Amino acid sequence: MGRVTVRRRIAHIDERGTRRRPDTLVVEEPLEIRLSGRPLSVTMRTPGDDFDLVSGFLHGEGVVRTADDIVSMRYCADTDTLNVIDVALAEGVEPPDASVERSFYMTSACGVCGKTSIDAIRQKTAYDVRADTTRLDPEVLVGLPETLREAQRVFERTGGLHAAGLFDAEGTLLAMREDVGRHNAVDKVIGWALKDKRVPVTGHVLLVSGRASFELTQKALMAGIPVLAAVSAPSSLAVDLAAEAGMTLVGFLRGPSMNVYTGTERLPG
Repeated sequence: MGRVTVRRRIAHIDERGTRRRPDTLVVEEPLEIRLSGRPLSVTMRTPGDDFDLVSGFLHGEGVVRTADDIVSMRYCADTDTLNVIDVALAEGVEPPDASVERSFYMTSACGVCGKTSIDAIRQKTAYDVRADTTRLDPEVLVGLPETLREAQRVFERTGGLHAAGLFDAEGTLLAMREDVGRHNAVDKVIGWALKDKRVPVTGHVLLVSGRASFELTQKALMAGIPVLAAVSAPSSLAVDLAAEAGMTLVGFLRGPSMNVYTGTERLPG
């Protein structure tokens, strides 16, 4: 695994004047994803849990549905860095059509900006999230952000990472991943769930440290997650998608309060 953080000397300015001191920065590096040697996408990410990232990305794109759809995954030997991963799909698993490939790179800020058409943005989920009858105690949700923050070791050192955490209905943190890109953090969590054969992830909550975008909502739906919570605001399209699918979408989950945008029936009281 590549380095997650690096040290740089900076000039720190405050009321006492200017001082030179070292600072810890989060690493951002490109990761190229190939299918049987054919380039598919490049994403800017923080190194670590790369195989989970690739698995989650392919699942969110509708390329794979289970861990068995992936025969192998390896770092390519034809490069001198751990920044290229080649994936071999199982027999019968079709690669994405060339017309919907992400032929441009994805920045750490946006995961759909490499799509080549509007029609390619939305993926169809195989799971009926509306049928998930999970009920959650609002008090459990209130405690999730603090639990996630306590698990963010790299964020504590850099202040420059997004996080995603998967919780059960009792508030137990099952998996947490950090990344410079919010969509990468979610892909890493869902990739972990795919590897652990937990997809569809019924009865669970996905918490993200930033806002709830359309893309993150779609990734959660693709994995069959019934509840998406965010410490910041959702977008209008995220709310529309969650309502259409029967997902519970929570925003501004801070302190003792929250906004429930859709799926209020899962939060009695």
